Amino acid sequence: MLAIFDVEGVLLDAEFLPILAEKINKQDEIWAITRQGIEGKINWENGLKKRIELLRGIDYATCKEVSDSLKIMTGAKEACRALKSAGWKLMAVSGGFTIMTDRLKEELDLDYVFSNELLFKDGKLDGVTIEVDSDKAKSAIIKINEWKEKKENIVVVVDGANDIKLFDICGLGVAFRAQDMVKELATVTLEEKDLSKLLGLINKHYSLNIKS
Repeated sequence: MLAIFDVEGVLLDAEFLPILAEKINKQDEIWAITRQGIEGKINWENGLKKRIELLRGIDYATCKEVSDSLKIMTGAKEACRALKSAGWKLMAVSGGFTIMTDRLKEELDLDYVFSNELLFKDGKLDGVTIEVDSDKAKSAIIKINEWKEKKENIVVVVDGANDIKLFDICGLGVAFRAQDMVKELATVTLEEKDLSKLLGLINKHYSLNIKS
């Protein structure tokens, strides 16, 4: 069994770039582009490059400080711990960056994380390497095949338009406090801001008894 999570808005109770943008008073511009991407109104990759361009020149220490301050979602540690104890594999697929997901991988004991990488030149933000694009399923499938996971045994927990292709590769699609278009495509929705409630949905769907 495998659970696949989005990161910002799901495993983390925050969006990294808008908070980083506050440091240079560009949060309104960044939020506008972020929102358009989450809602599926603009090409996600172009939106990401545009946001990084606006933030170019911020120093590494500030980026690291912001990423380390991002709060883990309520119930995320409990949900991940319970699933791992029950023998599940855990994966995160993020349009965000290694600067934030490396810490998350360790703290939540994730088996694998796909994310993008911020590029720094002379200690200043200079660009981005995009490993995960708007088709997050493309990344996830690499490990799904390697781990020989069956579609019906995969749970996906996401919130944005750039996540929905992951629903094509799972047996249970959970929209967590999500956009309307995501809710329409999900198997179930979870509105409560507590990721440990995911366990009840999994138990019901698979007739299991995983306890947090």
